[in-house]
Amino acid sequence: MLYSERRPYVVADSLDELVGPTVGLVELPLRLDWSEQGTYNLDEPRELNLMYERVLREAMDVQDLRRYLNGPMLRAVWRQLFLPQRVRDLWEQGFPELADVS
Repeated sequence: MLYSERRPYVVADSLDELVGPTVGLVELPLRLDWSEQGTYNLDEPRELNLMYERVLREAMDVQDLRRYLNGPMLRAVWRQLFLPQRVRDLWEQGFPELADVS
């Protein structure tokens, strides 16, 4: 079994609680992003998606989800995100509307 299949992932209780930024520069803490990038320009769709992917994969508590993700934006970019299947499944189980996004 792959690590990504047994690793614990955090899922929010509500998309409404995700009130993170949608524009500007965001610097992720090392616990979420230990790459050389670290800072993301959310005005650039590619960077926004990359930051969302990192936060969804690496967050270990819901506070990080609340701080860095935005519910409406997550809905808008969901299908564009490259995520481990388990992460996608957990979020879509909790929020079936994500699975219905086309």
